[in-house]
Amino acid sequence: MSIAHLLNDFGSLSQGHPVAITDVSLEEERLEAFEKGYQAGWDDCVKSQVEDGRRITADLVQNLQDIGFTYEEVHAAIMGSMQRLLQQVTETVLPTLSHAMLVPQVTEILQDLLELHGRQSVQITAGPDDLAILRRLSGELPDIVCTMTEDQSLASGQVCVRLGESERVLDMPDVLLRIEQAISGFFQENQRTVA
Repeated sequence: MSIAHLLNDFGSLSQGHPVAITDVSLEEERLEAFEKGYQAGWDDCVKSQVEDGRRITADLVQNLQDIGFTYEEVHAAIMGSMQRLLQQVTETVLPTLSHAMLVPQVTEILQDLLELHGRQSVQITAGPDDLAILRRLSGELPDIVCTMTEDQSLASGQVCVRLGESERVLDMPDVLLRIEQAISGFFQENQRTVA
């Protein structure tokens, strides 16, 4: 069995006019084909560059967002730790420190008043907790008449020092409260700024 019926027969086509190609027209065809190929290659290159630029820009934007997010996470973690640390300091360390600094603070107030007003009798009023500690001041200042008075209404750390007509009040609980408020205000403001 023959397969001729499956194949095209080009011999049966009518013979057309022969095409004559000159060297000039052949060269023009080659240049045109080269230009088309060059332009297609150039267009592909530009398209590839644009796509690469878009991909790089998208990657850069994502990386910057990741860095910003990471910075915010680290900042929040550090600020949270600092807030807890400072709260512990104000709740445990500062009250003990203020109690230990009571005598030096009162001594400093006394020295300031004595420099301004000369040697006069001194009256120190304090709560029952602080009066025993402050009694040693009279031993440190033997040439000054110092009267110690107990006032039940004064809290620990509250001392009133009078020298003649001048009076100064030391209020360590108020100082500690203001420190706590300043720390709390700082962290509240920081949270508003970050948010």
